[in-house]
Amino acid sequence: MSISNTFPITEDLIAAHGLKPDEYQRILDLIGREPSFTELGIFSAMWNEHCSYKSSKKWLKTLPTTGPRVLQGPGENAGVVDIGDGDCVVFKMESHNHPSYIEPYQGAATGVGGILRDVFTMGARPIAAMNALRFGAPDHPKTRHLVSGVVAGVGGYGNSFGVPTVGGEVEFDARYNGNCLVNAFAAGIAKTDGIFLSEAKGVGLPVVYLGAKTGRDGVGGATMASAEFDESIEEKRPTVQVGDPFTEKCLLEACLELMQTGAVIAIQDMGAAGLTCSAVEMGAKGDLGIELDLDKVPVREERMSAYEMMLSESQERMLMVLEPSKEEVAKAIFVKWGLDFAIVGKTTDDLRFRVLHQGEEVANLPIKELGDEAPEYDREWRELGGLSPLATSDVEEPDDYAQALLDLLGSPNNASRRWVWEQYDTLIQGNSLQIPGGDAGVVRVDGHATKALAFSSDVTPRYVEANPFEGGKQAVAECWRNLTATGAEPLAATDNLNFGNPERPEIMGQLVMAIQGIGEACRALDFPIVSGNVSLYNETNGEAILPTPTIGGVGLIPDWGHMARIGGAKAGDAVILIGGDGSHLGQSAWMRDCLQRAEGAPPPVDLMVERRNGDFIRSAIRNDLVTSCHDISSGGLAIALAEMAMASDLGLKLDLSDCQGPAHALLFGEDQARYVITVPADLAAYVTASAEGAGVPFRKLGTVAGSSLHIEGILSVPLGALRNAHESWFPSFMDTPAALAAE
Repeated sequence: MSISNTFPITEDLIAAHGLKPDEYQRILDLIGREPSFTELGIFSAMWNEHCSYKSSKKWLKTLPTTGPRVLQGPGENAGVVDIGDGDCVVFKMESHNHPSYIEPYQGAATGVGGILRDVFTMGARPIAAMNALRFGAPDHPKTRHLVSGVVAGVGGYGNSFGVPTVGGEVEFDARYNGNCLVNAFAAGIAKTDGIFLSEAKGVGLPVVYLGAKTGRDGVGGATMASAEFDESIEEKRPTVQVGDPFTEKCLLEACLELMQTGAVIAIQDMGAAGLTCSAVEMGAKGDLGIELDLDKVPVREERMSAYEMMLSESQERMLMVLEPSKEEVAKAIFVKWGLDFAIVGKTTDDLRFRVLHQGEEVANLPIKELGDEAPEYDREWRELGGLSPLATSDVEEPDDYAQALLDLLGSPNNASRRWVWEQYDTLIQGNSLQIPGGDAGVVRVDGHATKALAFSSDVTPRYVEANPFEGGKQAVAECWRNLTATGAEPLAATDNLNFGNPERPEIMGQLVMAIQGIGEACRALDFPIVSGNVSLYNETNGEAILPTPTIGGVGLIPDWGHMARIGGAKAGDAVILIGGDGSHLGQSAWMRDCLQRAEGAPPPVDLMVERRNGDFIRSAIRNDLVTSCHDISSGGLAIALAEMAMASDLGLKLDLSDCQGPAHALLFGEDQARYVITVPADLAAYVTASAEGAGVPFRKLGTVAGSSLHIEGILSVPLGALRNAHESWFPSFMDTPAALAAE
């Protein structure tokens, strides 16, 4: 057999493709000859970290991925969970970190586009999006430019496509200076009997290319996303894809229409590594070979090489195995929507991946080894953590508690994100019941009078760095808590594991221990991981990001008439703390953001207490006992109370004299498994008696009254002052002359 080769395979070329010498030797042993240039690119794409999970696969297998509602777990484009009445929710979170740092608008935009395709490839209509964003220090010269570009990209694509952005996170830390994080989440609704998978079936069936034409944008993008950054970062700009949300909207409608015809046997989004990854994964999953003829691939640029076509990450494209008798019906649908439809290959029975170009065979490789038998590493890792809890006596109390609260509310990581989410369309489709700014976004399920879904995204990276195991547990617990605070039953989660270089034992230790913590929490809370993404090598010049295992969760609200918000309190309501008093200041937001101290162990997470307290809260909400609810997390009780007061536009008159411990621990401690609720005054005794009966700690804090947050003997701050501190930082940061110049 003669394989066309256009470039000599040198050590430098192998290294440029992200392959280690032992991996290249494995290729030689596998195929018994030197690969062609195109084959080298194919191996590079399929065996890089972004596509193969070669460093994380061993540990991902330990996560709980099944449950009574789980219809499809990891391994497909997205996870699928049953929500009853013949419907299911399809969802996933995925990173677009490296592209967004290089080219923030297109990097973020195509991250949104990619995750939306993962959802509708399964046969679901997208109904909600979220994004978890991490940027460098506010005073870093590139931060404003990145914030401006990423937020514009997320909004530009999501708004044009027509999906509401209902939640997410934005945080700043100097450890993200050289490597921002853009984690995109999407969810959609489908019929349980209308889910489409990527596993090819049947020999000799047409392989069809759908959507937009192929260009040179994104060539080598998956390989770039599996490498550290250095001074040459700007040279990687050509590897960032360019998105078109209007084409994607047409692709959505065409695909959903096509799926109703019975023409689709298997379908796969062309995401990372484009045509290569989609074709190989479809064939390998179905134990079939695939033959592609690149002369039939629709292209928008002249003289594209086989290498470029195979590795292009041009957006808005799909690959499908077609029922042959439906070819004309399928083609007519795509022509109607103004999209390309081309038969570019066929399935075979020889387990080979063959690529033809201009009359020559440029690749002929074993498809199983390319797809599901990529290298799998058991990397060395180091146990981390071991920090002692910080005694409250080692932390000085503020001279002025009112000023301390205002400083914390107005700090970069605790200020309102309104400037961000007001650039997103949060109401399109008309089903949004809660928009960003609360504990979770909530969206009605079309076709049902009462059913709604809640969505939240959470992680506290400073906890994970201090103790990856406890930090991993806490990320899951907080996501579960945020869903619960609306009255939702948490159903399942997706994870986006963002870490540095796994070849460093301390970074691998962060990854391993965080996954262990995530797994323990998911098992204890019946909150399985049904999809996800791993993003490694997030570091620049040897400095890794903070370990950031983002958890995106979905919850079910059977009747959204029985739902809680953070801003529903009424004058005269009783204010009740559910859970223990604040005591844990180690790694707290107050210490980090106001005292510039990052010390001690993070707060421990007792998962049985989380479950007990959360189940009580959910029951109280569903029984109409609660007028507002907010979980206590970063910033402690003080931030939770301030946010509830601002959201309700009512003051709180409180007394903590019965609480145990010093005031700074009570107000700023970040102990877990806690909520603040408001309840009608005439129901307060019933609610507290019910809590006592359930073994749930509680404390009556006071009443909803006045126009200030007043805590007897500690502080009294008018709502206007709270709101000014909370709302002013982000607009001020983004509207400076430096921000405008950066754009």
